Amino acid sequence: MDRMYVPALAAFGGSTIGAISTMLTGWLSKRRKARRRGHARAYSLREKLYRSFIEEASRLYADALVNDKSEISQLVNLYALVGRMRIVSSDDVVHAAENAGRLILEAYLSPNRSLVDLPRLIDEMDPLRQFGEACRRELQAVPSR
Repeated sequence: MDRMYVPALAAFGGSTIGAISTMLTGWLSKRRKARRRGHARAYSLREKLYRSFIEEASRLYADALVNDKSEISQLVNLYALVGRMRIVSSDDVVHAAENAGRLILEAYLSPNRSLVDLPRLIDEMDPLRQFGEACRRELQAVPSR
């Protein structure tokens, strides 16, 4: 092999390595950004799901305190949200949501409450406390970015 080819091969090898490293860096950067967007999207979807459950459960619980008859269709929406949580949430969140659903059902089955009863019942008035705490723990554990 001629000595003339050595510098040419070295230049070619250097430019090849430089091009490959640039492409690899770009690919890794895009992959990292896509993963970050995926985590942010999953986080946002969970937040929306939990917010919907809290709004629906709060509405149903307030209705259960003053009514003893419920439309099954109203409870179906709540349990549909629990079903969606089974797909994306941890077991703690799902169990807390199921417990909140049971408390709402028990409230429908119990006698109606009046404004006079509320001071005595203030401690049991928050059926979503366990659910909210489980959601907070889960969302803090999941990277948001």
